[in-house]
Amino acid sequence: MVTSSGSPRIANGETIVMPLVRATVPRKPKTPLPQLQTGLLLMLEIAEIAASMSIYPYINQLITEIGITRGDDAAVGYYVGLIDSLFYLAQALTVLGWSRLSDHIGRKPVLLIGLTGACISMICFGFSTAFWSLVMSRCMWGVLNGNIGVMRIVMGELTDSTNMAQGFALLPMAWSIGCFAGPLMGGMLARPQDHWPKLFINPFWGTYPYFLACALSASLLLLAFFMLLYFLEETLSSKRRPRSTIATPSVSRGINDQEAFVQQSTTDTLLWSLLTPTIVIPIASYAMLSFLDVSFRALMPLFLSTPTHLGGMGLTPSSIGLWLAFSGIVDGLFQALFLAKIVDWVGPKHLFCVSVSCFTPLMVAFPMMSWLVHTRGMVDHAIMYALLGQLILTVTWDMAFATALMFVTASAPAKNVLGVVNGLCQTSASIARALGPALTTSLFAFSKKHNILNGNAVYVVLIILSGVLRWLGSQLPDEVQDRDE
Repeated sequence: MVTSSGSPRIANGETIVMPLVRATVPRKPKTPLPQLQTGLLLMLEIAEIAASMSIYPYINQLITEIGITRGDDAAVGYYVGLIDSLFYLAQALTVLGWSRLSDHIGRKPVLLIGLTGACISMICFGFSTAFWSLVMSRCMWGVLNGNIGVMRIVMGELTDSTNMAQGFALLPMAWSIGCFAGPLMGGMLARPQDHWPKLFINPFWGTYPYFLACALSASLLLLAFFMLLYFLEETLSSKRRPRSTIATPSVSRGINDQEAFVQQSTTDTLLWSLLTPTIVIPIASYAMLSFLDVSFRALMPLFLSTPTHLGGMGLTPSSIGLWLAFSGIVDGLFQALFLAKIVDWVGPKHLFCVSVSCFTPLMVAFPMMSWLVHTRGMVDHAIMYALLGQLILTVTWDMAFATALMFVTASAPAKNVLGVVNGLCQTSASIARALGPALTTSLFAFSKKHNILNGNAVYVVLIILSGVLRWLGSQLPDEVQDRDE
């Protein structure tokens, strides 16, 4: 394809317009995604998110039942936020270590260790009848599981610049499916003696009323463990088996020299040398995005379960589970069907900025629904329309994650430091997620209890922070850099 434009030249006293011809670089054809390996990675994401999210429909009721709040409904938010924050803090302390370890022993062993830790954690959570045991079981997951970072590394190694948007668009889809399955399991299987008293007559189910939901979550993690064990291929170049052993001596020597250089450069890479604006801006954007997102995710079930006289919706765990499940499947379907096309259409930076701009109306929806419940005295059609409007905003907001991960992955100066860059990203995100739930739920409870800004102080603070995220988005590169060459 060529484009032409005219430029004047003087020849023999006459002005002659000579065409300037510029050849445009043809677009690289899209590389097909490896279906089996991508599918296994998505299955892992679904299993882990489903297991992690399964506790949210009943966690507020569980905190009330163990008696730590002493009848103070407004204090439930403090303890729920503390459990979430300690989980993410434990993850923040270890996720970089797991990512760097995967640079040495391979991605697959680290993923399998993470699944084992998550499975044990869910079993322990189901047997927990005291607050400290709930905290310990969740912290166990955070310490032993660095998969949130390693999964992104594997996706980065399975894709190139031609199919990166398609690959990373699948991760939010898997996350959303997990958000659908997890709350559905937790909401429907919590306290089975209440739903099926003849089937669950054994006193065990009265002593451990949430074990059934945790056991099913652990079974999903165990299934994912064996699927990865037998079918997942290693993506770390120095650990995977060569596809062909036929090579000339010079080619073989060149490959060995390259691998030695990669290993040496990885070993010698210092973390501070990677802290350049090119890397820091995408990481900071992802961290702030994670903080606001986990704050919203912590607020949502808390708002839905809070009694109406305190400005909430007063819904039951099963109703909360159904709504969260419905939201998750709608979100997942949209991301799977349209996200990659929208990225190609509007560009990753523009889409990121548009997505994060949805956070302000997302927060405004909460006090609006509180006002509707207060004035109407019940959950009716107007409130359902408000919930559906908030869902549309949530779907748009979630598109920011795929684009942010694309910028983080592309910011790595070479593939051999991809693990370190993703480890830094996930460490920052885990710290943000550790701070988010505790600060947000505590501020929610405090503002409701003391009627600060009519109980809406938490939403105002989060809206201000979303402005910081919008500014960070404006500092991202205009295009995702191609590092395939």
